[in-house]
Amino acid sequence: MTIPLLDLSAQHQPIQAEIMAAIEQVLSSQAFILGPEVTKLEERVAAYSQARAGIGVSSGTDALLVALMALDIGPGHEVITSPYSFFATAGAIVRVGARPVFVDIEPETFNIDPVKIERAIRPNTKAIIPVHLYGQCAEMAPIMALAKQRGLHVIEDAAQAIGADYADGRRAGSVGTVGCFSFFPSKNLGAMGDAGMVVTNDLDLAERIRVLRVHGSKPKYYHKLIGGNFRLDSVQAAVLNVKLNYLDEWTRRRQENAERYRTLFQQAGLTDKPGVVLPEARYRRAGVKHHHIYNQFVIRAPRRDELMAHLKQQGIGSEIYYPVPFHLQECFRPLGYKEGDFPESERAAKETLALPIYPELTPEQQQQVVQTIQRFYSS
Repeated sequence: MTIPLLDLSAQHQPIQAEIMAAIEQVLSSQAFILGPEVTKLEERVAAYSQARAGIGVSSGTDALLVALMALDIGPGHEVITSPYSFFATAGAIVRVGARPVFVDIEPETFNIDPVKIERAIRPNTKAIIPVHLYGQCAEMAPIMALAKQRGLHVIEDAAQAIGADYADGRRAGSVGTVGCFSFFPSKNLGAMGDAGMVVTNDLDLAERIRVLRVHGSKPKYYHKLIGGNFRLDSVQAAVLNVKLNYLDEWTRRRQENAERYRTLFQQAGLTDKPGVVLPEARYRRAGVKHHHIYNQFVIRAPRRDELMAHLKQQGIGSEIYYPVPFHLQECFRPLGYKEGDFPESERAAKETLALPIYPELTPEQQQQVVQTIQRFYSS
């Protein structure tokens, strides 16, 4: 059977009537931009993320961008982040005129290594952007302690981690100065187009972000700030309000699928060294409920590119997140980095492969995925 990397039709079919009714309600109301559905979603996502305020925006990328703008980060400033993430993380820093400064990742979680951050701080450093990659929180306690000591803002890139819990039970997005979410259709909580959210416990900062998302206007046509068009439309908010009702159940099923993969890979002898390395769920041992929400299930695989080609030939979807770290991207060449500067990020780019993990994935499909991988290495 063909097994896609992600099957949104399997997710949407059971709730299609609810989604269509929610969209019809928006059509009837004619409140298409920043309407009641947006306000409702902002309140619900803020509460779900244990934050005091939520501000709906047009995408996860714009969430990062408007957060940087709201914190007055711009030319002459530096922002520390990971070189191993989706492009928007570093791209937003450059778009406000600041300079990204990269710090390598931990090999086990693929998240920024907090031990290495302090060495990268300079007098013009203004913020740290830790990325909660693949659905697992970065080590926030040492990052927050360092940020407090050095007077830095912390912008959580939680685009892949809505609902993920840190070791102390706090939710992704609520620990730093601000948290940024993406509701791109492929995310655990995905819209039917682009959408995003900023959450924060600073109510003054929340109001500043609300003003910035409408060209810096308050009241209408009166501009004390220069912002942008970062508004969330009501149709996307309505869809997300329906889907949010199911998010915890989807997370539970993703976690079940991850545990089943662990069992199947071990039973197949694929984890014997040197073999497949399964993703580490760091707080799984600490009993944290949402220790990892598995936006992706990412393995390290010998002969990764050959394995990916084999899976494709057998009708099984997979993906490389991410084949080129930021410091080796052509557009960031002026930053002066070179190959070898961040070896763990470079190694991850060469070895990692994401397998299907969506909630509707069946045990039989998972068995087929693992058996196909087993046959590849056996041959």
